Amino acid sequence: MPEYPKDYTLVTLDGTDRPDCHTLQAYLDNGGYRAVKKVLQEGMTRDDVIGEVKQSGLRGRGGAGFPTGLKWSFMPVDTPQPKYLACNADEAEPGTFKDRDIMRYNPHMLVEGMVIGGFAVDATVGYVYIRGEFWEPYVRVQQAIDEAYEAGYLGQNILGSGVDFDLYVHRGGGAYIAGEETAMLESIEGKKAMPRFKPPFPANYGIFGRPTTVNNVETLASVPAIINNGGEWFQNLGTPDSGGTKIFAVSGHVNRPGNYEVPMGTPFSELLELAGGMRDGNRLKAVIPGGPSVPIVPGDVMMDANMDYESLSKAGTMLGAGSVIVMDETTCIVRAVERVAKFFFHESCGQCTPCREGAGWLYRIVHRIEQGQGRQEDLDTLLNIGSRIEGRTICAFGDAEVAPVVSSIQHFRDEYEYHIEHKHCMVGASAPAGKIAEAG
Repeated sequence: MPEYPKDYTLVTLDGTDRPDCHTLQAYLDNGGYRAVKKVLQEGMTRDDVIGEVKQSGLRGRGGAGFPTGLKWSFMPVDTPQPKYLACNADEAEPGTFKDRDIMRYNPHMLVEGMVIGGFAVDATVGYVYIRGEFWEPYVRVQQAIDEAYEAGYLGQNILGSGVDFDLYVHRGGGAYIAGEETAMLESIEGKKAMPRFKPPFPANYGIFGRPTTVNNVETLASVPAIINNGGEWFQNLGTPDSGGTKIFAVSGHVNRPGNYEVPMGTPFSELLELAGGMRDGNRLKAVIPGGPSVPIVPGDVMMDANMDYESLSKAGTMLGAGSVIVMDETTCIVRAVERVAKFFFHESCGQCTPCREGAGWLYRIVHRIEQGQGRQEDLDTLLNIGSRIEGRTICAFGDAEVAPVVSSIQHFRDEYEYHIEHKHCMVGASAPAGKIAEAG
């Protein structure tokens, strides 16, 4: 576990310093399942639970940042049909590895959060949709579910409360698009993971056509602490518009890559310091703060930003899933974007023509520039293609594939132009003027 300042409060990574932290006994020793008892045995109503979550300011930790309590309130309660709670544990965004560690080291916190969430949305069945390549997280979550059944925290008449909730693990096939909530629902139903048109939204038409609430692993794992300590407590950990703590998966050119749980609103400079500063004492060049599906930000801009939704929006990017990819002065931006564009080209489900064809165009043109065969008009062509993809697809994948390309041209156009003019990268030849900030 990282060396945190003494005043830091951990939520979803609390208790993970024990070697056996994934076990039921370790979780109980750390106050586990106290929140479930509070909800089911002390007379809390569904409105009480949703009210606490609303007050907490908890927003979806999977990337969209939608208020969790508000989402829970959308679930229809006056219908006799079955309802479902689905946990999105696909985590396929490059540079994202926070949910994996929650499932490895704190799986019972996720289980407890799902029991409470199921109660709040009147769901009697839950699914944990885990990325197929995540073998250890799958084993840990399944073990936690088995232990929870044995101890009476799952199943019929939980703790004698009359509340029923069954939980199942569904392993995905490894498609990035399955992380889109409706594509995930399709996959759970045994079909190809392809996004659905919305509306209808999952709260009205989800798994098997029944009302379904979909939340991220970190979102659901935050719920027990909110119930135990109160929504106001969680809200006060962060900012007025971004409550609580958040795990940031920091990778790239830092000395200590890893997961860091910090309060929302923490300055990026402090997060970078927690991660050991810049590798080899190099200078910060650029940051992708929320995974490759969000815009790239120059280092000097990022050093003035805080890690919350509002601050990063002002910086011209998004928090996303909190996948912080740090790039130093040795990075060729064109080469980095080429790799990202290739990923999106490979992962498009192909359902929407602008996304399917546009992804190929974006990759091939950036690849041509990187290979020293680019033309000056290519840059305007890339921007034009991006404008014809954004907002024209069923899901947000189209916008995601455009973001790194367009933002890199906006902030590092001189680097693209150097590639085109000199047929090779400017890194090592001359420093990109105005694009490097001191850090670490």
